[in-house]
Amino acid sequence: MADFIAAIADSWQSCMNVLAGLPEAWRAELVAESSDFVRFNGGKIRQTGTVQDAQVQLTLITQGRSGYRRFPLMGVVPLDTAQLQTAVAELRLEVPQLPPDPFLVLPNGSQQSRVEQAGMIPPITAVIAEIVPTVHSLDFTGLYAGGSQVRAYGDSAGQSHWFQTESFTLDYSLFNAQQRAVKGCYADRVWDLAAFSAQIQALSTQLQFLAQPAKALPPGRYPTYFAPAAVAELVGMLSWGGVSEAALRQGTSALLPLQRGERRLNESLHLWENFQDIPAPRFNDQGDLAPAQLPLIERGALVHTLISNRTAKEYGLTPNGAVQGEYLRAPAIRPGTLADDQVLATLDRGLYVSNLHYLNWSDQATGRITGMTRYACFWVERGQWVAPIENLRFDETLYHFWGEGLRGLTQTQILMPATDTYEHRSLGGVLTPGMLVQDFSYTL
Repeated sequence: MADFIAAIADSWQSCMNVLAGLPEAWRAELVAESSDFVRFNGGKIRQTGTVQDAQVQLTLITQGRSGYRRFPLMGVVPLDTAQLQTAVAELRLEVPQLPPDPFLVLPNGSQQSRVEQAGMIPPITAVIAEIVPTVHSLDFTGLYAGGSQVRAYGDSAGQSHWFQTESFTLDYSLFNAQQRAVKGCYADRVWDLAAFSAQIQALSTQLQFLAQPAKALPPGRYPTYFAPAAVAELVGMLSWGGVSEAALRQGTSALLPLQRGERRLNESLHLWENFQDIPAPRFNDQGDLAPAQLPLIERGALVHTLISNRTAKEYGLTPNGAVQGEYLRAPAIRPGTLADDQVLATLDRGLYVSNLHYLNWSDQATGRITGMTRYACFWVERGQWVAPIENLRFDETLYHFWGEGLRGLTQTQILMPATDTYEHRSLGGVLTPGMLVQDFSYTL
């Protein structure tokens, strides 16, 4: 794995040297990985493989126009520089034929950065040898992905960034005889069998409880505790027309009433981009470095938005390192004062929701979100789990569950990592506590 990443680094630098001689403006981005994958089903290994892949996106800018090409890096300098030169030749023919872009931003600045995060991950054979005995008595289904990942950027203005990390995720579910499931995710840069075993043991307790008859609840408003994985799903909605400055300017953001002062969120709610504690590169697709920590919502008030270079040019603003699309890359919610071991006692009677899915805006203008409960969710009475519940659909506004309905946030934050593997392994995640909400609305 290290040899492949080193070869890609050499090819990348050679490509940068070639591009430095171009008369046109340009940007280049690199996504690379050397990862082991293992798929489990029924507690057994079903598929294994290794992916070594590197892709470059080159954007050529001339006469107020831009176009791009994507091509793979092989880690062989002569082949890679030849592919680069072919891409440049094709773009020189194509770009002048494209329409001009009035909000095109040229590369500028001189920022440079280099981050290398080492990990301690045993060889995949050793990892498998620890996973399989730990789950041998369980119906364990999931995907392990681990290894090195790289993101890099360079442009004609001289900006240069390199982000390299070694990490793993083990995204899995445990099923019981009734085919009900609990969801788990173990992720880190250091493999720790004791930590994984403790997680499996804790979820096995939930799995046993799921064997009881499920309780069907009528639609209504119920006090609800949302575990960190469920909160992370709600935070993710703010990337869809939430904290984007462009969405606010265009009137499509769910936070427009908050910005106008028409609605308020709870003073205990603090949301920020936190590249200091979440493994994601600070540089964006324009080569700008975002602040290590950028507050977005402080004491329930919107204090900053995500502003890309393009939005800044269109509206005469100052960019703050946001990517095009202005979505959250490293969101974190500050923890509260609710002790984790007091969650059920404080809830007393209501719902314990482990996971959510199928989220969408039901009324974006008012911040109303719909979705469904998922996996191990329980009915609680007198501070104790009583029964698992049948799946429920909810429909609630963020101005309630992060506003007047927010009763408390737990003292402990948990990093819910991004586990997507579309085209390549994702980076980042959501760092969040659990939260307790009064009178959350369930509709079906």
